[in-house]
This record gives sequence, C-alpha cells and structure tokens, in this order.
Amino acid sequence: MDLRSHFSNIRPIMHTRHDNDLGTVLSIATRQVISAPQTMRIIGAIETLTEWGVRRLPIVDPGTHRLKGILTARDVVDFLGGGEKFNLINIKHDGNFLAAINESVSKIMKPDVRTLPPHANLAEAIQIILQDRIGGIPIVDEEGVLTGIVTERDVLKLLCRTYSTLKVSDVMTSSLLVQEPDCPLSMVTKVMTSHQFRRLPIVKNDVVFGIITATDIVRYIGSGKVFESLVTGHVAEVMAKPVRDLVNGNLYTIEPDQTITEAARRMLEKGVGALPVIENSRLAGLVTEFDLVRALSTEQQSG
Repeated sequence: MDLRSHFSNIRPIMHTRHDNDLGTVLSIATRQVISAPQTMRIIGAIETLTEWGVRRLPIVDPGTHRLKGILTARDVVDFLGGGEKFNLINIKHDGNFLAAINESVSKIMKPDVRTLPPHANLAEAIQIILQDRIGGIPIVDEEGVLTGIVTERDVLKLLCRTYSTLKVSDVMTSSLLVQEPDCPLSMVTKVMTSHQFRRLPIVKNDVVFGIITATDIVRYIGSGKVFESLVTGHVAEVMAKPVRDLVNGNLYTIEPDQTITEAARRMLEKGVGALPVIENSRLAGLVTEFDLVRALSTEQQSG
C-alpha cells in the first residue's frame, strides 16, 4: 500500500507586504501559507504538517485558493481516538488504520473556520484568539481567497517587545492534568480532546519527564515512525504506543519568579508553545503562549 502522498498540489501562497499593511494583521501574519486541497488524503495532510513544521493546514480549492476548511494538530488527535472523528477509523473502517488514513482530508477537517479580512487590526486578532481560544486565524479577502494566517506566536512576538514585570507565577496554570511515561497514546488522545488541550505534562514521581503535544502525535504519524512496527495495521497497535516514545527529548523550563516577558522570549527562542514551571525541582505549573498573550495584551491595554 502506498502510504506516502505527493506534494505537487500544495502551493505556498506568496504575497508582498505593502506600506498600507502596517497596523493590520497582515503586518505580522505569515504570508507564505502552506495549504492543501480537499482531495488530499489524510496521511498526505499529516505528512504536510510534519514536513513544514506547522500546527494547522488551511484546506483550499486548488483552482481559486478559496478557503474551504482547516486541519489542525488537534483534529488529528481527535481522529486518532480522541473524539467523534475517530468514528472514521473505528466504525467506517472497523479499526483499519491504514484504510482510514487514505480517506480524503475533507472527512476530518473543520469546515467552519473563523477568519479575518486583510484590513483587520491587531486588536481584532487578539480578541478572537482569547475569546475563541484559537491558535491561528486564516486571513481571507472579500472573495474568500486565502492571503495569510496570523497565529498566537505572531502576536506574542509583537507583545513581548514591551517589558512586563508580571511573574510567571501570576499567569501559570497550577492545577494540571498529567500522565505517566508508560501511559498509552490512546489515553493521551482522549484526555487532550475531552479537555481541549494541546499538550499534557508527562510526570513520574513528581519529576517532569517531558511534555507530549498534539504536534508530537502528528509527527509520530507524519514522519513514518508509526509504520515501522505495524503488523496488522489495526488502530489498536498505533494507540498502544507508550507516550514516552513520542515525547520530544528537549525539555525547556522556567521558574515561577521569572517575568512573563522572559517566558515569552524563551518560548520564541526555543520554538515551543509552553514551558513547565519548575520550583525546587518539582512541577509547579505550566505557562503557555495563550497565557502570555492574554496577560501581555491585558497589561498593555490597561497601561
């Protein structure tokens, strides 16, 4: 079975910044957007997310580039066993993972997408990110054509230019759901989807082993590692994998008394969306891009 997809129908959308873009979402947005057609197979879309190192893949009409939907890393987690999208594997294909991943990406994408027009201001983007808890917002013109995408990370890059004296302990989440390293992937996908989490700390004996993210799970499939040990091709084989095998080996942390500006700059430097907060060699909490965008934008508005 051909498990690989072809990238010939994936076209980066390239635009040139103009002076009148300053102050709009386009001034900080990504213009070279990797997109895919609705006809692409699920495995092809997952490979594309992995290949380009992105968390979300706009789905567009291949001729007009009008936005038709979006596939995110969390949708892939849902598909693998987290929620309703798992029915495609479990019911339609009776657990046959290899058959299900060759279905069209339109079967698991989100068709209703929150978007912004090119002339929207930055405050509008921040409001959507905070109110809807969306990590990335496609930008479409009056004809629905994809022209860019603005993400939490883009906003954070802008906000952290102003120094904040707020401490990490002021904004972190201290009540955390954690999993152990030997926990199967099936449990992680269910917890992530039911709580709408993008990541979970992996902890054993109060010591942080790492963080498992939706992107790590996507990479497990998209890199081809999942196929190395498959025997029957049944989804149970895929989801029995212990989470320790998927966790990225690089663990970046921060202390509770450091400022949120320092936390933001560390996240951006390391290319991560969250930092475990460590106090006295123990996990005290977790601070995320969302936490920092919320805190920094609120502080700057009140100031």
